[in-house]
Amino acid sequence: MLVDSHCHLDRLKLDTVEGGLDAVLELARSRGVGKFLCVGISLDNADTVVEIASRYQDVVCSVGIHPLDVESGLAGVDELIAMAARPNVVALGETGLDYYYSTDTKETQQQSFIAHLQAAGQAELPVIVHTRDAREDTLQLIREHGNLDTAGVLHCFTESWEMAKSALDLNYYISLSGIVTFKNAEDLRDVARKLPLERLLVETDSPYLAPVPYRGKPNIPAYVREVAEFIAELRSISYEQLAEITTENFLRLFPRAA
Repeated sequence: MLVDSHCHLDRLKLDTVEGGLDAVLELARSRGVGKFLCVGISLDNADTVVEIASRYQDVVCSVGIHPLDVESGLAGVDELIAMAARPNVVALGETGLDYYYSTDTKETQQQSFIAHLQAAGQAELPVIVHTRDAREDTLQLIREHGNLDTAGVLHCFTESWEMAKSALDLNYYISLSGIVTFKNAEDLRDVARKLPLERLLVETDSPYLAPVPYRGKPNIPAYVREVAEFIAELRSISYEQLAEITTENFLRLFPRAA
């Protein structure tokens, strides 16, 4: 079995897909994908991801506020804990810091990230972290406010091996998306080769960042297979081994998903 550890099922464009989300998930299942983590990004879509997870036995969800959505509304620690107690919620996030697209909201992003880290610690849940151009602040806030027992994952990782090593030291996992297949992603492939297999996850981040050979097209959960096959070849192991290892890692990090 393979797991898509990070997808946005509520953001898929389904108006031209016969069978809608049912068909999209069934295609993924036919390619060996046995579980999906539908990730929340705002207060507005928390109800939506929880509802999607309630409809499918193999879908779980997270709730949280993306760093680029902080202006649409924040949640305090108590509110995040209450959100995390809803059915099928296995993590808080995605949260984190993004200074690439927005530097005007740095302080607000940090405030939100700290709240997620503290809430996750109290709720004993892992955190799904988005980080871009904010390496030092991301790691510092995790060190200062995170629960290293439940830890979390740096999703759709595109940073340096040095940051990956620092995150591993904080008990975090690293999730790789279709970006690792891109022609100009040799530095990321170097990270993929060096990562301890027991800390590796795979994801689509669909509908974004479709892997080669689908780059430029809408991404769907079925394409996590291309990500896994590519990394397996990089690591000189079989696809079946990679799928088994990353599934075990997912269930270890997100025990509520079992």
